[in-house]
Amino acid sequence: MLNVSIVLYNPEWKQVVELTTVLLQCKEVRTVYWIDNSPNKTETLPFVSDKIYYIYNNRNIGYGAAHNIAIRESIYDNIPFHLVINPDIVLNQDTLPCLLSFIRQHAEVGMVMPKIISPMGELQYLCKLLPSPLDVFGRRFLPKSWMKKRNYRYELRESGYDKMMNVPYLSGCFMLMRTEAVRKARLFDERFFMYPEDMDLTRRIHREYLTVYFPHTTAIHHHAKASYHSMKMLWIHIINMCRYFNKWGWIVDNERDEMNTCAYEALKQEIQ
Repeated sequence: MLNVSIVLYNPEWKQVVELTTVLLQCKEVRTVYWIDNSPNKTETLPFVSDKIYYIYNNRNIGYGAAHNIAIRESIYDNIPFHLVINPDIVLNQDTLPCLLSFIRQHAEVGMVMPKIISPMGELQYLCKLLPSPLDVFGRRFLPKSWMKKRNYRYELRESGYDKMMNVPYLSGCFMLMRTEAVRKARLFDERFFMYPEDMDLTRRIHREYLTVYFPHTTAIHHHAKASYHSMKMLWIHIINMCRYFNKWGWIVDNERDEMNTCAYEALKQEIQ
């Protein structure tokens, strides 16, 4: 029914084991892939199961490229669903079965993500419109007061995050995907080492399927926001966002405009 991939880099194994334990309690899970981009291989794994497949890449090949290793296995083995999930996610036992039940009953849905909250219970605004350069760089480098109204719309906060939404950009921290949808969309674009690979893949799946925010079940995310704390990660973020806009367009991106308008108009109708 379902394969899962978790990309690791110098992991906190306690988090990984706790997440994997919950995943393996879901009877639909066939294989959990631990894909390790760390500089040093873990010789003795902290948890062993015939459902865990550990892959060491011997170098950091990037987030999307690492997940693609497992996604290709799901496509080859005709596994109908694949879950991309961060190791810093904490799941309730009913979260994954609930999402699987939903996507299984709705053939038009290509991807689904639950409500994501912080360990303190604060909502994380991870459903977004497709960004313009101003949305990305303005929120990082301009005063917050200048971007407040624009950011409010970009993160779809008007929705209250209490209803289902068909969203063109869902966070890569938790992406439950129909394998056929990600096959048609041609997997993660490996030109992106890190950061925009989730928005890039969501928008490509969004062309033919619904990409749904599903608020009726919740996961906890220990969101590190590495690029806010490390100049190296900030530079990686900037470089890869430039690659994203080189691919799709900096000023002119007609598909972005169309998808954003459709998503926002549908949201306004739902609110009314």
